[in-house]
Amino acid sequence: MSDGIYTLANDTVYDQLVALLNSLEQNAGNLPVCVIAYDSRIERVKAEVERRDGVFLLDDPAIFKTWEDFSVEVWQTHPTALATWRDEGIPNQVYRLHSNRRYAAFDERSPFDRFIYLDADTVVFQPLDFVFEQLDTADFVTYDFQFKDPTHIFSLNSQGGTDVFGQAQLAQIFCAGMYASKKGFFPAAQLSYLVEQLAAGDAAVLYMGAPNQSVLNYMVLKTGLDVCNLALALPSGTATGNAVTSPHFEASDHILYDKGSRLTYLHYIGVSAKVFRGLCAGENIDFPYRDIFLHYRYLHQPGQRPQLRGKPHYYKQGPTLKQRVFRKLGLARAGS
Repeated sequence: MSDGIYTLANDTVYDQLVALLNSLEQNAGNLPVCVIAYDSRIERVKAEVERRDGVFLLDDPAIFKTWEDFSVEVWQTHPTALATWRDEGIPNQVYRLHSNRRYAAFDERSPFDRFIYLDADTVVFQPLDFVFEQLDTADFVTYDFQFKDPTHIFSLNSQGGTDVFGQAQLAQIFCAGMYASKKGFFPAAQLSYLVEQLAAGDAAVLYMGAPNQSVLNYMVLKTGLDVCNLALALPSGTATGNAVTSPHFEASDHILYDKGSRLTYLHYIGVSAKVFRGLCAGENIDFPYRDIFLHYRYLHQPGQRPQLRGKPHYYKQGPTLKQRVFRKLGLARAGS
């Protein structure tokens, strides 16, 4: 059985991709990595993939079309999404449509039988065998604390939104930045069933601000996949956090620890690609665990690590008027 890692990238997140690949190489062992092309802007990504052993690119229009067509059909069932996005000038009908290419990992035409998906803005600190081991008994494995805040997954206050899932199912929601599963789930007949259920009223539960994440949660919960969340399943006191917003992690030898336990991964969620590009160009932009990112980004090119200019300024600024309007509409966006 073939096990491997998927991520999703284009040249916009090139620096984050390099850091992720270096961290996997350094800390996670010899796992093959497949980079799913986010769009056609992949010149630097292609060059990076070509110079690495065990890393390859998935850029198959036929596979992508299956999942992008499904995504459009999903959001056509929503009462307001497409009209709202059209009014906001969103291309491709669906907000961040190409993010849904991550679903290609489930496609029978894709390379890995079992996989872990990681967002490109992630660094990994230990081998991932224990995650794959959970797939011996579970269909879907996560490792995060998103269940504490379902409002960024589903619109539970919308009309009909609270009728779709019960509390036990809502306790299984997850962040779509990291998960493990197997190819072959969600065949064509099942995708049609999901669209039918959404059209029959379930669409009210979908959260427009994070469409790929909301839809993937819906797919997993609605089809009844057996979900294992390691944040809940690991022995008491051994589970760690993973989000850059957690301020208490401690660094030692370029590894992060949570109260003495080594993190499995750190997700730089909410740190925009613009921040990483600026930092790598020498701007003195400060954000949590910046030195960890810089270490892995320049692991093989220490001489190219930027000399930062000027006084540091924090990456988070107050929201603009436009951003505040987007938030009220449920369209809060990370910077690109």
